[in-house]
Amino acid sequence: MRLFWRDGQGDVYGDFARLEAALIQTGETLVFAMNAGMYGEDRSPIGLYVEAGRTLKSANVGAGAGNFYMKPNGVFWIDGARAGVSETAHFLRSRLHPAYATQSGPLLVRSGRINQRIHEGGQSAKIRNGVGVADGHIVRFVISNEAVTFHAFAHFFRERLQCPDALFLDGSISSLYAPQLLRHDRFLPLGPIVGVVEKKGK
Repeated sequence: MRLFWRDGQGDVYGDFARLEAALIQTGETLVFAMNAGMYGEDRSPIGLYVEAGRTLKSANVGAGAGNFYMKPNGVFWIDGARAGVSETAHFLRSRLHPAYATQSGPLLVRSGRINQRIHEGGQSAKIRNGVGVADGHIVRFVISNEAVTFHAFAHFFRERLQCPDALFLDGSISSLYAPQLLRHDRFLPLGPIVGVVEKKGK
């Protein structure tokens, strides 16, 4: 599992087809992918972004409007066989140096508790995608088939998927590449992408 943003020439991949084609050139196959965190108009990550151990964008701990700034927000990180979703400030204090990390927000579930700023009576419903982690290594990605509220989305991670920690990745532009499910979404240009890659012949 890896994060992808720019290719070797510095160009943003922007969609699953370009990423898939680039991986084929290296003898690899993209078997799953999803947009992986919020980004600006130039498709650069709004918050922390680490790829192959290199911090390409620093953590964003500022205030602002929009879902990203609904505190607490968090970081999804991958380091070999380990993975996690951590509240941003806790992640920075921990001095973790994972191979891959992306910051987004808000946190949906933290230590088994739904974010206190996510209310059952919330009316905003959109197509949403997110990621949850259980047992320090089981990563569960979710994309809704129809518009859902934050509260319903958070409950799905906690109750149905048993994820004590989960992070909202984005809404409206939420996209999925999953050939086994006959999904190859081509909605809008993307920023960071999380993908599962296999070597050919495996």
